[in-house]
Amino acid sequence: SLRGSWWLGNGNGSVVLRGEVPGCVHTALHRQGLIQDPYYRFNDVMYRWISLDNWTYSRTFKTTFDVRKWQKVNLVFEGVDTVAQILINNITLGRTDNMFNRYSFDITSAIKEVNFVEVRFLSAISYAVEQSRCHKAYSIPPACPPPVQKGECHANFIRKEQCSFSWDWGPSFPTQGIWKDVRIEAYNHYHLIYFSLTSFFVKSAQQWSLEIESVFDVVSSEPIAGLVTVNIPKLQTQQRFSVKLQPGEGSIVLLVNINKSSTVEAWWPNGHGKQTGYNMTTTFIMEAGYQIEKFSKAYFRTVELVQEPIPGSLGLSFYFRINGRPIFIKGSNWIPADSFQDRVTYDTLWLLLKSAADANMNALRVWGGGVYEQDEFYNICDELGIMIWQDFMFACALYPTDQNYLESVRAEVSHQVRRLKSHPSIILWSGNNENEAAIASNWFSIPYADREVYIKDYVMLYVKNIREIVLAEDRSRPFIASSPTNGLESVKEGWVSQNPYDTHYGDTHFYDYSSDCWNWTVYPKTRFASEYGFQSWPSFSTIKKVSSTEDWSYTSNFSLHRQHHENGNDQMLQQIGHHFKLPQSTDPVKKFKDMIYLTQVMQAQCIKTETEFYRFSQSEIIKGEGHTMGALYWQLNDIWQAPSWASLEYGGKWKLLHYFAQNFFAPLLPVAYEDKGVLYIYGVSDLHVDHKLTLRVVVHAWSSLEPVCTLAKDSVTVKAQSAVSVYKESINDLLERCRNCTRKSCVITFCLVGEGGLQSPMNHHFLSSLKDAVGLQKSQLSASVSQQDDVYIFALQTTAIAPFVSLDVGSIKGRFSDNGFLMTEKKKVVVFYPWEPTSVEELEKSLTLTSLVDVV
Repeated sequence: SLRGSWWLGNGNGSVVLRGEVPGCVHTALHRQGLIQDPYYRFNDVMYRWISLDNWTYSRTFKTTFDVRKWQKVNLVFEGVDTVAQILINNITLGRTDNMFNRYSFDITSAIKEVNFVEVRFLSAISYAVEQSRCHKAYSIPPACPPPVQKGECHANFIRKEQCSFSWDWGPSFPTQGIWKDVRIEAYNHYHLIYFSLTSFFVKSAQQWSLEIESVFDVVSSEPIAGLVTVNIPKLQTQQRFSVKLQPGEGSIVLLVNINKSSTVEAWWPNGHGKQTGYNMTTTFIMEAGYQIEKFSKAYFRTVELVQEPIPGSLGLSFYFRINGRPIFIKGSNWIPADSFQDRVTYDTLWLLLKSAADANMNALRVWGGGVYEQDEFYNICDELGIMIWQDFMFACALYPTDQNYLESVRAEVSHQVRRLKSHPSIILWSGNNENEAAIASNWFSIPYADREVYIKDYVMLYVKNIREIVLAEDRSRPFIASSPTNGLESVKEGWVSQNPYDTHYGDTHFYDYSSDCWNWTVYPKTRFASEYGFQSWPSFSTIKKVSSTEDWSYTSNFSLHRQHHENGNDQMLQQIGHHFKLPQSTDPVKKFKDMIYLTQVMQAQCIKTETEFYRFSQSEIIKGEGHTMGALYWQLNDIWQAPSWASLEYGGKWKLLHYFAQNFFAPLLPVAYEDKGVLYIYGVSDLHVDHKLTLRVVVHAWSSLEPVCTLAKDSVTVKAQSAVSVYKESINDLLERCRNCTRKSCVITFCLVGEGGLQSPMNHHFLSSLKDAVGLQKSQLSASVSQQDDVYIFALQTTAIAPFVSLDVGSIKGRFSDNGFLMTEKKKVVVFYPWEPTSVEELEKSLTLTSLVDVV
């Protein structure tokens, strides 16, 4: 291994320091105290010089083995970021230009006892500009990001994390460094490079089989024969194969049939069953060279993307069947967890992914403007039952298709598919993010006469290259060319459809910041909602770490600087204004904290309304629209501390939205909406069997903790995996029934309760905007904290109804069992799950309790 400490220096040698590998220049400078935290205040702009310089990584290493005894010695980089010249002992081995590729250089004739290895980087910024300048035939838009993003230009000309040149939620830090493992490999005869397994269910034989693919480099000039033994003890399956490896690089594919008398437990998504995996040993005993023993986990699951006609509707369905069962996809979109990938540890990933699973999510989309995630990420998803929609790394742009570029992309795709295809969590490959839409909706104002050139490039890249490789490498899961797309309809229209946002086909992305988000009629009744969202600000404790006192106002330079989405801060104010009074405090810091709280309340309530709409649309077709089978909101996590669409802040803290998600993604949920003065309540279920339940509807006046009236409707049937109407009443009748109630003075809460502790979360429906609510009183909220085993109990008390009660313990890491709730009873118990050691005293000291009436 060549991990560890390397020397690094800038172009003219004025800065020289030690840095860790894997790592990058920014983190090395920061660790050595040569720069501040790159995320602090305005440092993204102050430190632009780092990315503009050309840095060199170097080190010496002693060879720990006798070089003469080995037929082949390679220098292997699992990831180089990005453009570099690689040298050993002053001999140039080659160049790198793709962050997503694996590079292996033959150093058999160059290696000595003591070696000097150098990686000479070129600034990604200057490289991208130069590549764009050389593309003379026609321009490839967009040239530069919008000024509000404070980013760099021509990201589409370099195979590097696209958002590292800035995005509408993230800074521009075009890093340089050796971002993944680097090592020396020496071998005789043969060497295993990739090893993967994919499972298939053979319907005709009613039997599971495993396809095992091994990619070898065979050094000898003659074929090498041998035996391969595959053993899965738990499934009483053992098989032997005679194989012959041909000289050069090549692959062998073995088909293992699972013993029919064994019961195979399939891998299921979170909330639908277990994530069973089977230990498997594969042994290669060849007539020459070492014996190789490979330990792996075999998972069994099937996935189909169903696109079929729907009775009573134009177009086609778009949903996933896992192990033969249609699954409603619930989740979010994943972006890189840090601008500096070496800071993303196993713990970082575990915390974020576990938080997704804890919020009842069963899927995430790894978005195409980031990176193909590290192995750890997919291992955790396998373990937690989180299905992955995997984009290839192309986003919101058009891309070149010259020979060199295509060759680089082909190598990237082949490497990533081989690396990742064993993971049962990955259920879909998707070619790009929004690039079909970019051409169809003409985002880049391309003259009509030139359109064909770009469509040809599009098909060349995503269809003739990427799709072709994916289909050749992996037959076990579906592929779509873009998102949003019209699926099979897009294919029929030559891969670029007229309107990729058509609700009758494929998936849609939908954003609307100006309409009132409580009004469900503005949302598309789509087959699959793969992106939608609203922004909010992260907690004050998160902002505080990267700001100073003069920054703590909604209109400060800092607040404008961190907002990378045009008019984003104003759009939040406008959306809040629909339903809430804006804070008027004369204390600037209190006013800032109130604003942050309101943005989080607004975001949570908006995405709750929209997600509930998608969930209750799953079983119906109305005016030809519906059968919605997926809701992935934008976005799960944050790359830095800034306003964004995320539900988890940088560092992992849950925003109110994430607490709401735990409820709006619950396996059993009653959902209310109004249509023409009538209140409907639907029972939404992801459970595998029908249930007879009781629907409890409680109406409260804002002015009293005593309910005005209650209604229990017994033996309501909530159907398995569907959404059915369980209650209907006109609002006027309801207000009549519950005397002394008006739309402005009352609120409705409701839940579903069944046998054996089966219960939905409590849901609510507002009858008017809260800024117009009558009778809301200033409540005295208090909490006593106690410890119980390794969790903490917060016993809350209130003197009046309190909307959107928020518990915040500052920077103490952990999460609550519930938050942002409507408190309609005197007492409530909330549990705090710490992620690090803490104490009752610390929690009491850090606790802030806020409800809507505290915002003045």
